[in-house]
Amino acid sequence: MDIGPEVLHSAMGSPAETGAKQRSGMAAGMSFMIALLCFGSLLSTITWYMVDDESAVGSYKAPPQKKSPPEPSAFCKGCREQIYSVLKRHSNNWQKNVENHQAFTAKLSSSCRGFERAIVTQANTAVGSKIQYDGEKNRILQVTPAIFKTFIKEHPFGNRTFDTCAVVGNGGILMDSGCGKTIDSAQYVIRCNLPPLNDEYNKHVGVKTDLVTANPSILKEKYESLMGRRRSFAERLQSYGKAQILLPAFSFGSNTALSMRAAYTMDDFASSTHPVFFNPDYLRNLSRFWNANGLKSRRLSTGIMMASLALEACSNVHLYGFWPFSNHPHGLYTLTNHYYDDRKVNAKFHAMPVEFDLLLKLHSQGVLRLHLGDCPAK
Repeated sequence: MDIGPEVLHSAMGSPAETGAKQRSGMAAGMSFMIALLCFGSLLSTITWYMVDDESAVGSYKAPPQKKSPPEPSAFCKGCREQIYSVLKRHSNNWQKNVENHQAFTAKLSSSCRGFERAIVTQANTAVGSKIQYDGEKNRILQVTPAIFKTFIKEHPFGNRTFDTCAVVGNGGILMDSGCGKTIDSAQYVIRCNLPPLNDEYNKHVGVKTDLVTANPSILKEKYESLMGRRRSFAERLQSYGKAQILLPAFSFGSNTALSMRAAYTMDDFASSTHPVFFNPDYLRNLSRFWNANGLKSRRLSTGIMMASLALEACSNVHLYGFWPFSNHPHGLYTLTNHYYDDRKVNAKFHAMPVEFDLLLKLHSQGVLRLHLGDCPAK
């Protein structure tokens, strides 16, 4: 069948018309492709944010919730009943019992003669005499002229008895006690083991010092046995003013040279403090005395030594910072071992709870007053 020219022309269109249609189709295709690319880009962006956000959420960990402080019974570890028993025996309405005080101090003085013999002096220990160490019974030291010169001339208490004495231990119970002014009001103040008395603490422990002990362990650990630079030791002594520094020079052989270096340091730096030495005879007698009263430890603590000395030298003895438990008696919150650090005592040598129990007994008998954060004294 023949197709006429009109029909063919109608079907194919003119060349101009055909080009226009092609250009229109290409433009439409390009618009579609651009739209598709934009949509794809938008979808990719949304997907990336979703993935990134999920990754951030997955890696993020909320900060741990702070636990509320445990109840006192939760960290007291069974000491609650023990502390309550102590508080039951301890009375804040304390009154001195003159009869009990005189009976106990008379017994202590007859056994130990601390008022006369607690300190080595030039009056009670002559050149050429022999000193027997109390910690090493087989060790003897003959007093040379050089050693004799380091002895104080007379007993530091002389012939006087003090009215009120404060013996300050270093227990964590003193922190936030506010006992500083009460302690400083005592006529004679005894401190233990070179404690810090700076502004951070003096509100609670006071600053007045008449006698302070210096255990060899303190000199070894904090001042390198005074074998090197000694200025830090001399500077610490400045906080004690004109106090006497009590050293156990004749307890063990190793203590002698260390104590002499301490004495020479005070002299070399023209310190206002002065060294005095424990008499080993007194320490032996004191150990026998407390042993007969139920204390079986290898060595007495510095605290009970100082309390014993004060009982012979003072009419009224007040103890501060004596507390062997790791929780405060009022509130049962956790305490550090010392008011300035948490260094533990050597349980192999000292029986602190037993010592405390004996002191608590003397408190209940009206012989001395044991403060458990109950300042001011009355």
